[in-house]
Amino acid sequence: MPGLDGIEATKRIASDSSLASVHVIILTTFEHDGHGFKGLRARAAGFLVKDTDAVDLLRAVRVVAAGETLLSPTITRRLIAEFPLRSQAVRDAPDANTLTVRKREVLALIAAGLSNEEIATKLFVSVSTAKTHTNRAMSKLGGRDRAQLVIVAYESGLVRPGWAT
Repeated sequence: MPGLDGIEATKRIASDSSLASVHVIILTTFEHDGHGFKGLRARAAGFLVKDTDAVDLLRAVRVVAAGETLLSPTITRRLIAEFPLRSQAVRDAPDANTLTVRKREVLALIAAGLSNEEIATKLFVSVSTAKTHTNRAMSKLGGRDRAQLVIVAYESGLVRPGWAT
């Protein structure tokens, strides 16, 4: 895009309250240079590499349109590997400790990649209850989507790469 990169465009879209229903998926060739972190911080709801096949791209659009978040596996692996190195520089992260114990538990499961249905099964609650905990955590932490909750979970130290749930 002339004069504006995808990260900056995403920031502008995400910060415009009149565009609150717009969810951005970033397609990138930059799998290894920090664009994943930049994209998530800009509040992208999806982050895929440009060689994503058409079926997976269509699935991503549907997932993101439904309010969920989707990252390509290669980007997810890179983010998890790089997070400990980058987390030292993080400042002003929302504090997961402001949440109830149950909401922190849900947040950790979200960070582990579980869907609302999987969280409900694991915690022996209804899917509706899992969604309520997710939405309230998102509201309390100022997150726009599940990707933002994952960032908070890692930045606050609630979860770390390699921890099992």
